[in-house]
Amino acid sequence: MKKRNPYLTVGLVMTGILTALIVLGFFWTPYDPNAMAAGPKLTGPSLAHLMGTDSFGRDIFSRVLKGAGTTYGIALCTVAVGAVCGTVLGAVTGYFGGIVDDVLMRLGDVLTAFPSILLALVVISLLGPGKTGNVILALGLVFIPSFARMARGTYAGLREVNYVKSARLMGASSSRILWRHILPNTWSVLLPALTIGFNNAVLAEASMSYLCIGVTPPDASLGYMLSESQGMFMSAPWYALGTGLTLVWMVFGVGLIGEGLQRRGGGEV
Repeated sequence: MKKRNPYLTVGLVMTGILTALIVLGFFWTPYDPNAMAAGPKLTGPSLAHLMGTDSFGRDIFSRVLKGAGTTYGIALCTVAVGAVCGTVLGAVTGYFGGIVDDVLMRLGDVLTAFPSILLALVVISLLGPGKTGNVILALGLVFIPSFARMARGTYAGLREVNYVKSARLMGASSSRILWRHILPNTWSVLLPALTIGFNNAVLAEASMSYLCIGVTPPDASLGYMLSESQGMFMSAPWYALGTGLTLVWMVFGVGLIGEGLQRRGGGEV
């Protein structure tokens, strides 16, 4: 009888709880997240305000629910853009090789030579700050090379295995081989990479919003809320703690899922 994978179990529980709260926040919050004077200014946690209030009297718990939803959604969309585009590019270049492979991989080397957050800042400055769509596009473009490189290595290693050769001899088209025969055998590598990409996207979005070039008011974002709370850490530490712990919970939970998937893929239980 196999033992449970504690990393995967705890990660799924943590992420499930937070996801449930985020979904709840889309439909209901105790107070309007942007409502001024929802309670007395700078009051500590209580039954009326679970995480206290900020300097405008806004309910921090309501804002954390909305902010976590914004950060979570941006991270998911970013990983989707990077994973889909990167996997397609990596699959084609890894399977066919040739001059296209050399050109795209060298271009990827140039992009990965820059720190991802710096490259995202350049892209967002060109597209315009403050818009969620621009943040997703900027971060998605930044994440494409890492997924492309991962997919390329996997496809290059699998293109000469027996089941691929057999499919090729039986007349299967290249597209069928790419997506029906090879892709299902890349999930053990792709799934942990998705969790890492998600956490990187969460931290990148939070960093950009903290610098006030990502999501900006009136939309709530965990990064921008951390920036707001910095100036009142001594007078209202619950603001920074509530926001920061939510961000840590999100990253830690997904990180445990990734660790669990890697251990399961490596044969550990």
